[in-house]
Amino acid sequence: MTARLYPDDPLFGSDAERRFVATLQEQLPDNAVMSCNLRFSDRSQDREADVVVAWPGVGIAVVEVKGGSVSLNRGEWLQRVDGVDRVIHPVDQAVACKYLLCEYLADHPRWTAGRPRTAHLVALPATTLPPDFRAPGLARWMAIDVTDVPHAAARIRTALQTVRDEPDPPSARDVEDLVDCLAGAAIPQQHLLAELAEREAACDLLTRGQAKVLDYLDAFPRVEIQGGAGSGKTWLAVEKARRLAADGQRVALMCYSRGLATYLQRRVEELPKRQRPDYVGTFHSLGIGWGVPAGSDDDSPYWEELLPSRMVSLAAELPDERKFDAVVIDEGQDFAQSWWDAVLAALRNPDRGSLYVFSDEGQRIFARQGRPTVDLLPIPLIENLRNSKQIAGTFSSLAPEGMKVRGRPGVPVRFVPAAPEDAVDAADDVAEALLEHGWPPQSIALLTTHRRHPVQVERQAQGQDAYWATYWEDDDLFYGHVLGFKGLERPAVVLAVNGFRDEERAREMLYVGLSRARDLLVVCGDIDLIRRAGGEGVAHRLTGAKG
Repeated sequence: MTARLYPDDPLFGSDAERRFVATLQEQLPDNAVMSCNLRFSDRSQDREADVVVAWPGVGIAVVEVKGGSVSLNRGEWLQRVDGVDRVIHPVDQAVACKYLLCEYLADHPRWTAGRPRTAHLVALPATTLPPDFRAPGLARWMAIDVTDVPHAAARIRTALQTVRDEPDPPSARDVEDLVDCLAGAAIPQQHLLAELAEREAACDLLTRGQAKVLDYLDAFPRVEIQGGAGSGKTWLAVEKARRLAADGQRVALMCYSRGLATYLQRRVEELPKRQRPDYVGTFHSLGIGWGVPAGSDDDSPYWEELLPSRMVSLAAELPDERKFDAVVIDEGQDFAQSWWDAVLAALRNPDRGSLYVFSDEGQRIFARQGRPTVDLLPIPLIENLRNSKQIAGTFSSLAPEGMKVRGRPGVPVRFVPAAPEDAVDAADDVAEALLEHGWPPQSIALLTTHRRHPVQVERQAQGQDAYWATYWEDDDLFYGHVLGFKGLERPAVVLAVNGFRDEERAREMLYVGLSRARDLLVVCGDIDLIRRAGGEGVAHRLTGAKG
């Protein structure tokens, strides 16, 4: 169990403070939230709370942390730093921050739970208190010294349960509301379009900062860049293909899914002609373009075996001018083992030609298993740049370990309880409400996890090209399935968890569905089904967002 931490990478005054927060985070349950370095101000004072712990069913604790050697002499607290004692006021600071927090919540329009159960504590993670410790305003049960750190969470629970005449502890929903109050307010609907554009620009700016990764890799011709959802892999794939083409190389930019291929083609069309890759599309369309006869969508042996085998044979007959100096692959985890020989055969120099693969093993939602058949230098991306903090927190337990969230604060994630057979109807109601509240249709996607939405079925009956053209239209929202939406995103996503065809891939499919929204995520489904698929962490975060 691990509590969420806001901000993701806080600054600490000492290593003792850093270690204390890391230890406490591991001890708290994953539905608890720790906020660090929160600044509160009123007309008379300006204070900073070191740690605020919001614990569903327990309470809200304000913890003042003082590292180094701390002592109490004749009523005066002293902290030794670099051999010099300085006067500190940890109890006053903790008490003031506790009341400032309560006043802030009382005035916040999103906080409706009334005065929460709160307690203040002082943590001295490098100091040992004497057995007979007593101090005005700080009972022993309100202090955490070095001997208490291994069970600091239990000390905080005891302190909150000891507080007298306090109201009921916050619920999971209250804690999520607290996160929203502290991290950011809801997007005002009257300014929605401007806000969405500003948030998109901020995300793009963060993503462009990832280009430094490519700067470091110029000398390495074969690389696999691995990153979780929201880490900017698709942007980097296009940028790498652009750079290679600008250097005069013949480049193929490919992926597996038609939807992502359509998106890549649109992105490339915006580039100057001399910087465009020579081929942009799906792996299979490349083979069909070489002369492999087209197969039907439901003929798995054709796609998995016959087509890649024929591509290898045809590549041997292709002139060099139709082959490539470099191949860039997005969502590389979708590629079957049998496809990699065809990928290498597409290179003018299969042994030394450039190969850049962008992948996320957590999004391996197809039954096929495959890894590149050549050695690739692994490079990890450890930052989520595109999802809001609230959305990234919802699927954080499914993402690669150690992912840091750098996205902006946003609106709370919403959960609408619904049986699997009713999830699509519930999602329709949510989408209609979003449109009525001013969300642009082109900013919304309604995705399913099992059976397709009737509108998607109707549109796909007109052909795949016509269906994917609707992704770019602005007169209606987009209806899709998580299998086809991987690598894509929308500002708002309504996810209908209407079951899973393949239970073995349910976790990965849920991860994809939860991570497609940039600014607003609404999940409609049965919490027990979601718990079985995604684990307790996802279920906790969604039940806290119920409503």
